[in-house]
Amino acid sequence: MKRKYFGTDGVRGPVGRVPMTPDFALKLGWAAGRVLARTPHARVLIGKDTRRSGYMFESALEAGFAAAGVESDMLGPIPTPGVAYLTRALRAQAGVVISASHNPHHDNGVKFFGPDGGKLSDEVEAEIESLMEKPLECVESVELGRARRIDDAQGRYIEFCKGSFPLSRNLKGLRIALDCANGAAYRTAPAVLEELGAQVTVIGNKPDGLNINRDCGSTHLDALKRAVTAFKADVGIALDGDADRCLMLTADGREIDGDEILYIIARHRMASGALSGPIVGTLMSNLGLELALTQAGIGFHRAKVGDRYVLEMLKAHGGELGGETSGHTLCLYRTTTGDGTITALQVLAAMLESERGLGELADGMRKFPQVLINVKLSGPADGVMAAPSVKAAVEETEQRLGTRGRVLLRPSGTEPLIRVMVEAQEEAETRAAAEYIAERVRAAVA
Repeated sequence: MKRKYFGTDGVRGPVGRVPMTPDFALKLGWAAGRVLARTPHARVLIGKDTRRSGYMFESALEAGFAAAGVESDMLGPIPTPGVAYLTRALRAQAGVVISASHNPHHDNGVKFFGPDGGKLSDEVEAEIESLMEKPLECVESVELGRARRIDDAQGRYIEFCKGSFPLSRNLKGLRIALDCANGAAYRTAPAVLEELGAQVTVIGNKPDGLNINRDCGSTHLDALKRAVTAFKADVGIALDGDADRCLMLTADGREIDGDEILYIIARHRMASGALSGPIVGTLMSNLGLELALTQAGIGFHRAKVGDRYVLEMLKAHGGELGGETSGHTLCLYRTTTGDGTITALQVLAAMLESERGLGELADGMRKFPQVLINVKLSGPADGVMAAPSVKAAVEETEQRLGTRGRVLLRPSGTEPLIRVMVEAQEEAETRAAAEYIAERVRAAVA
């Protein structure tokens, strides 16, 4: 289904350029209000991360919802999964998050949750887009929606996260270095870990509206590595700007990505007899994850890139655990969407209950060398993807690698990029193949 504004994770783009302008946000709030809230006096929750532009879009969305006759509850800065949880817990008709996730401050976005705390379907997003093409019609004055603030939103979410950790366990004696990416979890994540008993040192917890994800968080791990060493931490936890992703570090600074996190949680739940259904990764998931899970007797499926597609496949196959290499992990036995804090707690529980360190838990999975190169686009991706020189480079590489590796070429769903990924047994061969295809893509872009 072709969509004009919605990508794989809502509407996103540079602030001040369509679609991320205040007038577009107002219209989007109105259209979404018309589609999502068909009952009288419907309620919508609005949360955001710490970007300065969030104030502007919060006001614009609230005005749009009001014009559609929808009540808005403002949550303030709160992780994306916190909005998903509160939408369900407070019986709201929809939840809205103003965030561009791991992107820098000059980008922003809007994504929606339905009343069940899950992402909207393609069909609902298409219905919202169809209304965007129509004139905005304001309801009568007596029917206008009102706005209010929910002051204890963060506290409610903190208690929800703590409830995902085994009641018989605590984190006393565990030293944790935490990077909040100067984002939405700068208050909630430290509180969760500290209230469970951990000794925590925190970085990336001083947002100024412009420093979200800047040289910190799950996309920039160097600062956390230094913090792990300085604090002599047992483990490092890195969240992204809206805290729906989590990557981790061992005590010696080894990076544990989303594939390894999936492996650790899956093996732990299998050992305890709690695992249900297959694990779902994506086309980007490392081949080593698939092989390790298969050897352990655990089923594995690949979905298209994007947590919405992982979720769809989990539901189709009766699974409860899936995710992406980037650290966006779905623990459906705990919550309805990716949650970096809850993901970290599942790994910490596995460490405590197995009495093994993070690195030791990940050692059962051997990662294949994987090279990912992003090529910036100056126009639509379709023409570049279909260029004969690009297609020939991909086919030639696939034939050369045979069963020893794989190639994936795809446009990003959130940024103007084409992603070139090659995976093979040997590092040098993998990088050479990825560079070869990337050069052909760059030439086609030019």
